[in-house]
Amino acid sequence: MNGNEKQIIFAGGGLVENEEGRILVMFRRGKWDLPKGKSDPGESFESCALREVEEETGVSRLQLIRFLLVTRHEYREKGKPVVKETHWFSMKAPSDQRLVPQQEEDITELRWLSPDELGIVLQNTFPTIVDVLKAGGYLKDS
Repeated sequence: MNGNEKQIIFAGGGLVENEEGRILVMFRRGKWDLPKGKSDPGESFESCALREVEEETGVSRLQLIRFLLVTRHEYREKGKPVVKETHWFSMKAPSDQRLVPQQEEDITELRWLSPDELGIVLQNTFPTIVDVLKAGGYLKDS
């Protein structure tokens, strides 16, 4: 890999809804976000998404519903350009669970929000998260 090539990191993420139709969101590093993370070698995107949601939020008994979309965003890691390609899935989870933010990932808050409450997220999130919420049917194309 020469100095101009970008490393591609593959990841899985979840758009999780509970029985009341509320969406799981998290606050990390100053922005609202959704649970996602890098896939392990040989791990399917579905398994990665389920594992990452559970690790980052403490939510278990997840049911994978369907594939939503793939997002890509660029950032720098140790001074080198990186492209993260995240494969997103919609999921359902029981409401009766304690949310446990993964502190090692700088997650400071977890919340279940109704679709009407997503405005707070839209004011301070990443464009890819807006795309995921649209793909999940929670936002109308503007």
